[in-house]
Amino acid sequence: TEWFLTPPRAGLRLDAVVDAIGAGAAGSWAMTNLGPRVVRRDFAPGFMIEHMAKDLGIAMQEAERMQLKLPGLVLAQRLYDSMLLHGHGRDGTQALTLALEDTARFMEGRA
Repeated sequence: TEWFLTPPRAGLRLDAVVDAIGAGAAGSWAMTNLGPRVVRRDFAPGFMIEHMAKDLGIAMQEAERMQLKLPGLVLAQRLYDSMLLHGHGRDGTQALTLALEDTARFMEGRA
């Protein structure tokens, strides 16, 4: 999902990057279908953040039950929980872009 942070800094248009990646080996359903929506700042839901957060919570419970340490899952849950706290639960999962943008701005301010 962080793919969208780099092109503007490199002087590239986001829509051109979506087209290039979507047509190549790095293409995916998410890039082809959600990439253009991220570019347009269209966060209308397909799969809502609140549902993804619920599913991540279930995965966390199971990981704990099995005594697994899954740092990627913990990070994802924190990002989605942040989206819920900021009122984006009914947005589509592509709105995770907003949390990543906020995090990047915070990190840049600390550099």
